[in-house]
Amino acid sequence: MAADRFRQLGFLLKDVSRRYTRRFEERAHRFALTLPQCRVLILLQSNQGVSQKRLAELAELDPMTLVRILDRMEADGWVQRRFDPADRRAHTMWLTVAAETVLEQIWRLIGETRTEMLQGLSGEECAQLVALIERVHANLSALPPLPADSADDAGNGRKATRSER
Repeated sequence: MAADRFRQLGFLLKDVSRRYTRRFEERAHRFALTLPQCRVLILLQSNQGVSQKRLAELAELDPMTLVRILDRMEADGWVQRRFDPADRRAHTMWLTVAAETVLEQIWRLIGETRTEMLQGLSGEECAQLVALIERVHANLSALPPLPADSADDAGNGRKATRSER
């Protein structure tokens, strides 16, 4: 029984992430905020002056998708594009004073969602959970990319089909 639970760990992690994200999005939607907008604003909060290109990388967004998000947030008065002094063709991104209220709201929504998610866990259990997830994250972050032929089925030279992966 315990082995079955362990075998499904990846699916459980994905499902927890999906449910947490969906719950946050339900909250954010009431304030006409999208998850990508929230992510970009939070990233900008700790990366003021970052280039649009780097912000797209940090947010894991296609640059054109990010441009649309930034256009909307600039029209709402939350962000400001400035020419990069080192490259006049590039822009750096800055939060405006108006974004502070939006960020306070986002952090409140994050806190509410986190509280619901961790309901029934003690403070010590919460700290342990975060510490363990941070260690797993560090392990995964330290892994080198797999070689292109990693889809070979157990080294026998046969490529695994999509359904077998």
